[in-house]
Amino acid sequence: MEGTGEYTIPTHTRYVGEMKDGMFHGKGVLHFPNGSKYEGTWEKGICKEGKYTFSDGLKYKETDWDYCDGKDRRFYSERCNGLKPAGESQLTDPDPPRVIPDGCYDTGDGFYDPNTRVVKGYDGNFLRNADDQEHEWIVLSCRKSLDEFTGYCPRASTLEENLQTLSQKSLVFTV
Repeated sequence: MEGTGEYTIPTHTRYVGEMKDGMFHGKGVLHFPNGSKYEGTWEKGICKEGKYTFSDGLKYKETDWDYCDGKDRRFYSERCNGLKPAGESQLTDPDPPRVIPDGCYDTGDGFYDPNTRVVKGYDGNFLRNADDQEHEWIVLSCRKSLDEFTGYCPRASTLEENLQTLSQKSLVFTV
């Protein structure tokens, strides 16, 4: 491959740009299946400089990164479009949130099934197998489908009453 062109790798990531001796060389853009992209300058297949843009338009900054830090926990779309009224808060950056298949987790690039340890893209295509480290991170950090009792008690009007009702049902919980 030589010159300017387009190349799609098996993960459906698409490179559009300059190539030399079969490698990315010059200016080019990697377009990822989730809609994000990485624009860079490549030299013999190695990116020398570049910038990453998330699928929602948020541009990654290596320094002075103030998105989703301890001071400001809003989603990027909330920063761009404002907060919703009380009671209509967003659960995810995409709004409305994606529906997660039963027993699965939303990993940001697809859905993870802990039984098969496979991440599939939102289109259902295979993305990757999760190793032990990724499995643990997903289970601890990612949003899960609502396939279990979450502890909501509609009759209880205070936190104390909710906790009392839950403890009577022999549930284990942390406050």
